[in-house]
Amino acid sequence: MRESEFLRARRPEHKQQRREAILAAARELALRSGVRTVSLRAVAAAVGLAKSNVVRYFGTREEIYLELAAEEWQGWKEAVTERLRAAAGPGDVVDALAETLEARPLMCDLLGYAAASLEHNVSLEAARAFKVVLLGVGADVGAEVARATELTEGEGLELVGAATGLAGFLYPMAHPPPVLAELYAQEPGIAAGRPPFLPTLKRAIAAFLAGLPTLR
Repeated sequence: MRESEFLRARRPEHKQQRREAILAAARELALRSGVRTVSLRAVAAAVGLAKSNVVRYFGTREEIYLELAAEEWQGWKEAVTERLRAAAGPGDVVDALAETLEARPLMCDLLGYAAASLEHNVSLEAARAFKVVLLGVGADVGAEVARATELTEGEGLELVGAATGLAGFLYPMAHPPPVLAELYAQEPGIAAGRPPFLPTLKRAIAAFLAGLPTLR
């Protein structure tokens, strides 16, 4: 759509379409090259707009990615809840949490940036909307974890927090930038220190799950 048409959009449904187009462009760019590399200017160019027009819908680049993070959390909730409802014990819970996180690379990438940068340059409204989603998903998934294990719902919530936090920590190490990828290719000894994402995440979640009851 031409920029002039964008500027003429006044109906609520048209404005929502523009927001969705901006989010879709930001999502595609992040999946292609990583959240860290994407600028607001790049998102605007991908949608075919001036940066000033994108700011009419999202005040900052961080607000765009914080909304995408909320969408990812909600999508993950659907996927992991389906797995957890079929879980028959701790092992199934560990697999459900880890494998559904691995299946959402954008979420894992965003997890590493949410507290570190994405929450630092947003409006109060954007921060509130994200936290409401985050806390709601955590509580709901934590309750499903408790149902499938001997954990309390509070412990289930702790496990969800640990699993997602670990995923955000491990993801960039398992998916290095080009310079490190080249280094690893040249130096197998150094590459050996890079933890594999899924096995490491599963082991850490399993250890956390086993340890929680001992702290009551």
